[in-house]
Amino acid sequence: MSSTIHVDLEFLLLAGTLVTGLVWLLDRYCLRARRAAMRSTAVSSGLQDRTASGKDTRERDPWFIELCISFFPILLIVLVLRSFIAEPFRIPSGSMMPTLLHGDFILVNKFSYGVRLPVLHTKILDTGAPQRGDVAVFRFPSDPSADYIKRIIGLPGDFIEYRNKTVYINHRPMPQMETGVYHGEGANSVMNGIPMYSEDLQVLEHDVLIRDPKRNRPIAEQVPEDHYFVMGDNRDHSSDSRSWGFVPEKNLVGRAFLVWMNWDYDGKNFNFERIGNKI
Repeated sequence: MSSTIHVDLEFLLLAGTLVTGLVWLLDRYCLRARRAAMRSTAVSSGLQDRTASGKDTRERDPWFIELCISFFPILLIVLVLRSFIAEPFRIPSGSMMPTLLHGDFILVNKFSYGVRLPVLHTKILDTGAPQRGDVAVFRFPSDPSADYIKRIIGLPGDFIEYRNKTVYINHRPMPQMETGVYHGEGANSVMNGIPMYSEDLQVLEHDVLIRDPKRNRPIAEQVPEDHYFVMGDNRDHSSDSRSWGFVPEKNLVGRAFLVWMNWDYDGKNFNFERIGNKI
């Protein structure tokens, strides 16, 4: 399972942008002129004392207004980038090993599957649909506050079977070829020695881990309209559509496309070899 403890940063970011933006608008078109008039009156009435003391008695803008004016453009830029361009996520588990590792920090393309409004998640522009083999981030169907990441195996209308560790799509087996054993370090060493296979989904090949050939969770399901069947690449250590069902199209967040950092929490060090890896 790949999920994150979700604090609704999107809502907080949107609320912060709206509040600071409203203060900026009020200040620009109303409050600033009023303060300028009040200062002009104060300077005129106290001109003799100010000149005699040699000090400028003009007051600064209220701290709250200065703070809002300073933060509004920053929050607006972050909101636009995070909501419509790309969003960072951290991988906290091993369900997508060996493709994604513990401690990977990834970027997710937010417009791959349509442009959606922040917080409401209503699609306002259709820019594309998931493709088989995509590594996708989505809101967990049973708990939309949690973000999960898996690989899309079945598209709407596909008949998906999983038996004897092999994926069948529309009754066609997806070939697997053993490529060796997995070896990792730190938090990722728990899977050392597990057989690694290259799986051919016909549109792309990707690596999977299969730990226990005798452990099997056979399924045979047709993917409903506007839904997707997803699986983790760490096949025997992934809670996915085999356990809790399909992912609705409305729950899609975006397509993972880049690892930009890896921090090994067990070893307390960076894995520089992961930086820049395409997903």
